[in-house]
Amino acid sequence: MSAIMTPPCPTAQQRAARAWAVLESVPDPEIPVVSIRELGILRDVMVAEDAALEVVITPTYSGCPAMAQIAEDVGRALDQAGLGPWRIRTALAPAWTTDWISEEARDKLRSYGIAPPGRCGDVAPSVQPLRFMPRASARRVDAVACPHCGSVHTEPLAQFGSTACKALYRCLDCREPFDYFKPY
Repeated sequence: MSAIMTPPCPTAQQRAARAWAVLESVPDPEIPVVSIRELGILRDVMVAEDAALEVVITPTYSGCPAMAQIAEDVGRALDQAGLGPWRIRTALAPAWTTDWISEEARDKLRSYGIAPPGRCGDVAPSVQPLRFMPRASARRVDAVACPHCGSVHTEPLAQFGSTACKALYRCLDCREPFDYFKPY
């Protein structure tokens, strides 16, 4: 008579690692070429004291309408992988920043026709004197490169593009419009 072998239960660390791997493929609902992990929305995965997986997500901005869909997609992916029970926690602090977007995601955004944001890390909040300047100077943004032809000869058309976190720009060389992911 042969004994029935039952697989050993995964450790908390193995379960969390598997969840990270599963969630790597969950796309952003508004920009499906990048995952929520690549965008920096997926902040943490851990096993809580009650053995539930706790997934921490941070919205790209307060009131982001995609958060409900992201939570639903995360839950579906975990269920399909047999990784329940789970819960999702939204963390608003620290606030999401475009600096959390991976280099791979920046390349994917560019290939998709969206100009990725510049880095904000060099302008990290600190104690600095308040300086007043003309409005035109205050609104000036570093040159935004066209994701189609690479030209920095571009102009803003609207403060909001296809979503609130993007602005609409036009390239003055190739004449193509494109979204620019606003830096936060």
